[in-house]
Amino acid sequence: MFQRILIANRGEIALRIIRACKELGVESVVVYSEADKNASYLQLADQAICIGPGPAAESYLNIPRIISAAEIADVQAIHPGFGFLSENAHFAEVCRSCKIEFIGPSVEAMKMLGSKLASKELAKKCHVPLTPGSAGAITTEEEAVETARKIGYPVIIKASAGGGGRGMRVAHNDISLRSSIKAAQTEAEAAFKDGTIFIEKFHEEPRHVEVQLLGDKHGHVVHLWERDCTLQRRHQKLVEESPCPVIDQKTREELCASAVRLAKEANYYSACTCEFIMDKDRNFYFLEVNTRIQVEHPVTELVTGVDLIKWQLKIAAGEKLTLKQSDIPQRGCAIECRINAEDPERNFAPSPGTLETFMTPGGPNVRLDTHAYQGYRVPPNYDSMIAKLLAYGATRDEAITTMKRALDEFRVGPIKTTIPLHQQIMSNQAFRQSKVDTGWIERTYKPKA
Repeated sequence: MFQRILIANRGEIALRIIRACKELGVESVVVYSEADKNASYLQLADQAICIGPGPAAESYLNIPRIISAAEIADVQAIHPGFGFLSENAHFAEVCRSCKIEFIGPSVEAMKMLGSKLASKELAKKCHVPLTPGSAGAITTEEEAVETARKIGYPVIIKASAGGGGRGMRVAHNDISLRSSIKAAQTEAEAAFKDGTIFIEKFHEEPRHVEVQLLGDKHGHVVHLWERDCTLQRRHQKLVEESPCPVIDQKTREELCASAVRLAKEANYYSACTCEFIMDKDRNFYFLEVNTRIQVEHPVTELVTGVDLIKWQLKIAAGEKLTLKQSDIPQRGCAIECRINAEDPERNFAPSPGTLETFMTPGGPNVRLDTHAYQGYRVPPNYDSMIAKLLAYGATRDEAITTMKRALDEFRVGPIKTTIPLHQQIMSNQAFRQSKVDTGWIERTYKPKA
């Protein structure tokens, strides 16, 4: 096991990694920007190093400064958390060249799976179901129209290199497709420095289901069952749960087996998530692979009892997975609500500011992952998530009831948060009956302004 690692991230995931390090007897060094200089978790790390001003480009995305901090602190490995540099193959290569272990997959696996086109080819090779679409990159409008007519409208344009909804456009006819091609390429180029796009059949009213995986450097891969991430707004997840409430055990096992085949084919190690789209008939199709720990990983931890962050550290240090597939349970139900500093009534406008009130929930079967506290100032520089609230129950109904109680206890002010929206969702009959899809939030909860 490592003696000391550096955490190249911030907020609740930095705190989560610090806690895992403490329990494993590993020293933690955390970097921070000037905007995070008062973050309470800095006091819990063994060392904290400032790497620049608030803007991420000058701190959390600045590879030379992070590597300098790692060398000053004499660490053996770097954990990138999620977001920022966590899926940046160049950063992983720099770590390798500096003889610092990157706590994540190999550079080769990251590059292969980081490209949607390359990962689709891999999925095809190992017989993972794929949505009908273009054979490769789309370069001209004529090629796009020909492909769309072949597979049938509606279609979706996707960026090969990215995620989060950027570079994505839905087209229902030739005219809208032609007008969207250039816009999608331009947005993808700006966001990912790669304007490569492709086209797939657009599934109307689908669900979003993903499989959590762990692999070691000795060729072993296991799945930790699935999570349902259907409740989204503009392709950003708001609520996650496990198990998926609408699939049977046969489909569940086929879904998870497909994900394992793909990871093994890529010689993958560390944690990753294989994401799928599920249509109205419960057919699932490969979407992408996230080569990092996910925001929603605690959902899986609650239903399996497996600490994913600890296993990331152990795997990076060369340890073998001692988890046997047959021994990984899926007990009860866990639900996560992302608590963001946003105003749902004003089209989810960011709501940074000082937390004059921050009264947190607790009690049986409640987990709260947060770096915030009363008096904490939510900076405007980063993602708006300030907490992840999780509830567990023996059944889904029990988990929802516990979540409703926890949300009622959670008091935050004067800034606006997504807590009121989550309260409405947990009481909504369509959600409780699992009659939702990825566009349900936007259809159901329209902002007033």
